[in-house]
Amino acid sequence: MSDVEIRDDRTEGRLEAVGGGEVVGRVEYFFLDRPRPALVPVHTVVEPEHEGQGIAGSLARELYATARREGVAVTPLCPYVVKWAERHRDEAPAADAELLGAAREWLAAHPGRF
Repeated sequence: MSDVEIRDDRTEGRLEAVGGGEVVGRVEYFFLDRPRPALVPVHTVVEPEHEGQGIAGSLARELYATARREGVAVTPLCPYVVKWAERHRDEAPAADAELLGAAREWLAAHPGRF
């Protein structure tokens, strides 16, 4: 996986893994403003021909690193990111219950977004 670059397309709400000039994986997310700022990953996708190469884990790791750099929380709704965070407590602090509730409400209010 050394030839994969991860980039943040904040406008589109995607953290993308790019290899060979194409997007080979992504985490789709939104930015929650209230009650506190948080990145909320909703969906993780790795193209089938690139599965098993650690791309999803690298995307999750970079999402948490981005949040740390920006001083915001990560509030995962994506099942993959939730499981990754459970296995990497040293890199992924537990999600705040209040933020999880707010993130679920935001997602329910924007049904066509993801």
